[in-house]
Amino acid sequence: MKQSNASVFDVAKFILSTQGAMTTMKLQKLVYYCQAWSLVWNEAPIFHEKILAWANGPVVYELFKKFQGEYKISSIDKGNIANLTKKYIETIQAVLDYYGDKTSQWLSDLTHLEPPWSEARKGLPENERGHKEITHASLAEYYGTLKP
Repeated sequence: MKQSNASVFDVAKFILSTQGAMTTMKLQKLVYYCQAWSLVWNEAPIFHEKILAWANGPVVYELFKKFQGEYKISSIDKGNIANLTKKYIETIQAVLDYYGDKTSQWLSDLTHLEPPWSEARKGLPENERGHKEITHASLAEYYGTLKP
């Protein structure tokens, strides 16, 4: 798969600029779904950072670190929307059109029902954070079976 030059911060900046303030948990879930659907529709990841299968759902550690301790965020000083190609912006917008009005808890619950997160969590105690990655292959395989 061709690697994008964009980072999770570029995606987060675009999401916050179009959606406005949201919880950090919701932002985590939205970048997760952007990555998942990009792997299906574009056959390439939007950002290079890994997604980990934490107890509360998928988390990009670098984004977690940036907003650690913050509940709600409205902007980000990292990232550059110009790093996102037209194709990736269309993917992000399609994800936001579908998932953008959902609550953070709804999105978290949904990720818990889906195999990429639950399979990556196998063998971990329920509340343990863990460092198991949700792979690009598992995302492409599962979301590729769903109707867009």
